[in-house]
Amino acid sequence: MSDIEIRDDRTAGRLEAVAAGEVVGRIEYFVLAARGRALVPVHTIVEPAHEGKGIAGSLARELYLMAAREGIVVAPLCPYVVKWAERHPAEAPAADPDLLRAANEWLAANSDRF
Repeated sequence: MSDIEIRDDRTAGRLEAVAAGEVVGRIEYFVLAARGRALVPVHTIVEPAHEGKGIAGSLARELYLMAAREGIVVAPLCPYVVKWAERHPAEAPAADPDLLRAANEWLAANSDRF
């Protein structure tokens, strides 16, 4: 994993894992403005040639670290991030159910984005 750089492309809503100049994994997310701000991961994708190297977990960890640095929360809708958060409760505080509902409502109203 030391040869992987993680970078945030906030405009595109992607947290990307980059190796040798190539995006090898990403979390697609949006920023929810309702009920305060939250990062809402929707999909985690790792290229098949790079699976099993811990990339998805590193992306999930960095997403929670980003949120903490910004003083906001994560409201995970992505099944991978939900499971990662369950396995790492000290790093991934549980999201308020009302916030998760608001995130789901936003996603339903903007489904063409993902």
